[in-house]
Amino acid sequence: MGIRSLVLRMLLLATGATLLTSMPAAWAAEQSKPQNKLELIANHDDRRMEALGEEIRHQLITLPYYSVFDWLQAEVKPDGTVTLKGQVTRPSLKADAESRVKNIEAASRVVDNIEVLPLSPMDDQIRIAEYRAIFSYNSPLFRYATQSVPPIHIIVKNGNVTLKGVVATQSDSDLANITANQVSGVFSVKNELQVEGRTDERISQR
Repeated sequence: MGIRSLVLRMLLLATGATLLTSMPAAWAAEQSKPQNKLELIANHDDRRMEALGEEIRHQLITLPYYSVFDWLQAEVKPDGTVTLKGQVTRPSLKADAESRVKNIEAASRVVDNIEVLPLSPMDDQIRIAEYRAIFSYNSPLFRYATQSVPPIHIIVKNGNVTLKGVVATQSDSDLANITANQVSGVFSVKNELQVEGRTDERISQR
């Protein structure tokens, strides 16, 4: 079983249910019995991993110094191995994230691949300028700034900006991208914002 992302999708076996209803009642009743132990184990693993993923997400987003300029995400394996990824502005945040996840009972092993962004006065200036531009009070994106940690995260490294997180509409994603590109001193902008409800959406811990 491969690496599962932090947000785990439950698969609905609708096709199987349809087939059962079209077959003789006695045969269908027999087949509906929990005979396939491997399937039961897999379903149990899915529920266990989903619960672990939700606990990891809760622990990460409640870190005291986690901000709009940081990004944390995790991948969970069936054996309970958790791989932490992302970028943070403080070394202490990297250590705190690893410590929080290690204290989760269901996490059997924690691999900390979180990157600590380099110290840079220029990057700090870009962070502030990007924040003010994207979350300007007269912008449609201002509503995202009212949350304790806005869902649009601004990651800056050596003058390059990456937008991460989740927005409500494609137009919000496009507007954030256009606005980020207009900030002076930025070398490049990479828009990785996801749109809510998309089938290809990958959550992240935000």
